[in-house]
Amino acid sequence: MAPAGAKKADEKGTAEVVADLWQLVKDYAKQETVDPLKSMGRFVGFGIGGAVLAGLGVLFASLAILRGLQTETGEHLTGSLTWVPYAVTAVFTAVIVAVAGRAITKPNRTDGARS
Repeated sequence: MAPAGAKKADEKGTAEVVADLWQLVKDYAKQETVDPLKSMGRFVGFGIGGAVLAGLGVLFASLAILRGLQTETGEHLTGSLTWVPYAVTAVFTAVIVAVAGRAITKPNRTDGARS
């Protein structure tokens, strides 16, 4: 049997156990939250950049459709029909938003159906 003095040297004090536990919790939190966020930075950056460019593309396409309908239809869409280019542009934009929304919410199927 070990002497009483040897037993005290092997045991950690309460302060040391609490300090070790706190360090363990901090390291675990960093491992599970900060490190994955850092590794996702490039992915998120490209996603945000792509979203901005796609939004600008839809905006410019909508303006091109509106301006094209207003200038190229001549006298056909004048008077009480001046709202038609705006309606066509609104429908075009709504369709693009609906397609994008559907693509975003569509479940990703990777069950091996595609070869």
